[in-house]
Order: sequence, then structure tokens, then C-alpha cells
Amino acid sequence: MSAPALPYRIVVDGVTKRYERRNVVDQLSFAVEPGRVTGFLGPNGSGKSTTMKVLVDLARADQGTATIGGCRYRDLPDPAGTVGVVLEPNAFHPGRSGRNHLRILASAAGLPSNRADQVLAAVGLDPDAAQRRVGTYSLGMKQRLSLAAALLADPPVLVLDEPANGLDPHGIRELRDVLRARAALGHTVLVSSHLLAEAEHLVDDVVVIHRGQLVAAGAVSDLTRASALVRTPSPQRLAEHLRAAGADVQPDGGGGLVVTGAGLDLIGDTALAAGVAVHELTGGTRTLEDVFMSLTTADPTHEEVPAR
Repeated sequence: MSAPALPYRIVVDGVTKRYERRNVVDQLSFAVEPGRVTGFLGPNGSGKSTTMKVLVDLARADQGTATIGGCRYRDLPDPAGTVGVVLEPNAFHPGRSGRNHLRILASAAGLPSNRADQVLAAVGLDPDAAQRRVGTYSLGMKQRLSLAAALLADPPVLVLDEPANGLDPHGIRELRDVLRARAALGHTVLVSSHLLAEAEHLVDDVVVIHRGQLVAAGAVSDLTRASALVRTPSPQRLAEHLRAAGADVQPDGGGGLVVTGAGLDLIGDTALAAGVAVHELTGGTRTLEDVFMSLTTADPTHEEVPAR
């Protein structure tokens, strides 16, 4: 019925995609590990959707490669059975019911018709709604139907562009449960989202891009670990000394520095030894939104946070 649940690792290696002489994606490299939910984050227009299209052969990269289990999408033995894709929630015939749409897809894939009902139940689209024409659906209902279609063949890989868009809180929780269950089976899940507070509870790892370039990649727990905010009239100088001491230093977008991997005492001692004045030094834990804003309000710097 489906492709075997093998450890399909996604690897994007040096991908560049140009539109009208502009690099929408610029030398982008990252990996998505099996058994984990990876969030793909970036401001609107940063290249997330384009990268996903390159990954599933809906766009061709000008440079670099994007592979799934070591193969390009089109070279997989059973691409549709291996990768479940949600890129456009409105790609349905408005005159068909959601259930009939899925039954047609199931028949084309050689799957039993009751598989449609199974995935509709899994995504929380109730039987009454499933019998209605898709043209009457809200955006959230179309998102549920898109996810159901992606799950139809029980694929070991999911590539989902903004699947939470339009969902109510109950729908977002159900989405989270579905994706977590897939990852628990060893499947590979890549999901883009602009809902940062929800993404922090949904994903294990994040890939953050800005202007088509990688700015951070790693485990959410590493990126949001305890940190300190430092304000100084010499931020570049202090950053150099703190990095030499083994700390990770990022601009906070407001003239300060966010320091992780160093306690307040070490930061203070480092500033004193370097002869750098400190006007503010506070400790705390960053949210994913804090991390995102600090990374995407400054110029992109290719920095990778090692995943644990």
C-alpha cells in the first residue's frame, strides 16, 4: 500500500534558485532528520515555498541539489507513495465533496476506498463536512483535506507548506498530534510555519532562512536555551571576546547582544578583561519568536547550531 518506512533523510545542498536575476534561494544547505519534526521558518518572501518546490521537483534549482533518501524526488521508485506534499490548499475541484476527492485519489493510487475515511478521521474532518462540496469549505477545512490527501498513501516523508494556516486552536492541536505521531514512527517531517508560538511546541528542530540564506539550524532546545542580553557601547568588540571564550553571540535587532553558552559571571568577567563597558546585563530564556526576530532583523550570517 505504501513505501516502506525507511529513514528518508532530506538534504538540501547548495541550492540556488533565481527569478528575474534575483537569487530567491541563495546557496542554501540544510538537512532534515528522520524521526523528528523540523520547522522551516523565515519571513514572507524568504524562499521557503520555493525551496519546498525544488525539493519535490515543482521548480528546478539553478545550482545545487535537493534529495530525499539520497535521490531526487523524480528518481524515487514511488515518489507519490514516498512523499506526502501540501503546497497549495486550494488545488481541489470545487464541485466534488472532500470524500469523493480522496476516494478518486485512492483509486488512482491503487488504495482501498475506505482509506479516504481513515485519513479524514485522522485529520478531524467530520463525516458531514466530508460529504459537502469543497467549494463551500473554509480555509481551515481545505487545509485538513490537503493534509488528508498527503497522508493517503501513508508516506514516510511529509513536506508541508504552512499547514496550520487557517486552522483554529483545536485544528492546530490535531495537526500537532498527527505530525508527532508520524515522527514517532521514524518518518521525516518538514513543515513551514509563520505561527512561531505554535511551532515552538510542534517542532523538534528548526531551519531559519532570511533572504534565501541559512541563518540558523538546530534543535529548538538549543536555540532557546538560557541566554543573556547584553547592552554595551562596543558590541562588536565584546562579541569577539565572548566568541573566543566559547559563547554563541547574536544581535538582538535592537542594538544589544544575545549570548548563550556563557553565564552572567563569565560575560561580566570577559567584558572586564577586555575593558568593555556594560550598560545592561540580564539573564533569561528566549522563545522561538525571540530567536526568529533576532536572526531575521539583522543581515544574514550563516550560523549553524549543532543539533543534540
